[in-house]
Amino acid sequence: MHNAAFAALGLDWKYELLDIAPEGLNAAVERLRETDVAGANVTIPHKQAVMDRLDGLDADAMRARSVNTIVRDGGRLIGSNTDVAGIRAAIADVRFEPRGANALILGGGGSARAAAVALEGAHLTFVSRHPDEDDLPGRVVAWSDQALPGLSRAADLLLNATPLGRREEMPIRPASLPKEGAVIDLVYVTGGTPLVRKARSLGLRTADGWAVLLAQGARSFEVWTGQAAPLDAMRDTLQP
Repeated sequence: MHNAAFAALGLDWKYELLDIAPEGLNAAVERLRETDVAGANVTIPHKQAVMDRLDGLDADAMRARSVNTIVRDGGRLIGSNTDVAGIRAAIADVRFEPRGANALILGGGGSARAAAVALEGAHLTFVSRHPDEDDLPGRVVAWSDQALPGLSRAADLLLNATPLGRREEMPIRPASLPKEGAVIDLVYVTGGTPLVRKARSLGLRTADGWAVLLAQGARSFEVWTGQAAPLDAMRDTLQP
């Protein structure tokens, strides 16, 4: 997606995938300070651990307490959270008005925190495997909580911020989907995740991870280059 965008604008830049183990995070961040690097994206499991290794954070990253994009500004590394922009785009796609609505977020990590920022004004409930450990901005329930099906059925928006869905599994049972309203899944797989496909079959408004990926990728491109992202070139590389 990014390499297609660079080519479309005639930029002699290259986007590379690096698999960084936790013990290699310090060295990877320091490499970003070199003058031949413009920045990086950050994904699981480094979105929160990387924050202490940076020189500054933008407003969304501070609010989400999570970083998914780094830009080099001279010798300084600034952390951003473009997941927030991507999720806001998905919220607009499903015509969801957060203020006063009930939103159920599956997960308690960096993506869930970004979702909380994007859903400002909603009543937030998080479903977490570690409810006693996560400091999240809303009510937190455990995955095993017997109240979960009732919460999800009554939700105005269900948002999956876990990796569940990449292997044809659903994070919740089909019978627990909202009675009405919207479903957003941050996971992206060809043809849509089982959660999105089932929600669509029930007539619920849906947005999947492809839309989020494009929107957050475009925002990342803009903070690195200072130029508007060529959305058509980026979209053409995706296969939803």
